[in-house]
Amino acid sequence: MLTFVWVALTGELNYANFSFGFVLGFYILWLVNRKSTSGTEYFYKVPNIIIFILYFLYDMLKANLQVSIDVMTPNYNMKPGIIKYETDAKTDFEITMLCNMISLTPGTLVIHISDDKKFIYIHVMYIRDKQKFIDNFKRRTENKLLEILR
Repeated sequence: MLTFVWVALTGELNYANFSFGFVLGFYILWLVNRKSTSGTEYFYKVPNIIIFILYFLYDMLKANLQVSIDVMTPNYNMKPGIIKYETDAKTDFEITMLCNMISLTPGTLVIHISDDKKFIYIHVMYIRDKQKFIDNFKRRTENKLLEILR
């Protein structure tokens, strides 16, 4: 809300002004609440959200490059496979967000969610080592996403 107040006071709506207003509002809220023990999760969630977005954009860019290189070259580098992935997500919203993150990344696609919602079946275009993929996905995507949502 403080960001929009800043933008309204300055009269300029652009990325730099909006970002500065966000940082300024975040800092003001931190100054006001630094002695309080309640309501401090906001100051941990916002940086975690930003870090998650950067991780996800990096993974998406890497996957886009891998798929585009494979499409543009005459070599066939794909090694497709289907993975049965056990998820820690419990609610429908968490599962939906996780499935969206999977499907947004080129080269991966959710094909089925088990009836008990414990397993997600994922089609992966480039799977060299299934366990390495599962560990990497759990560590880089699922854990960070659930940390934000919970």
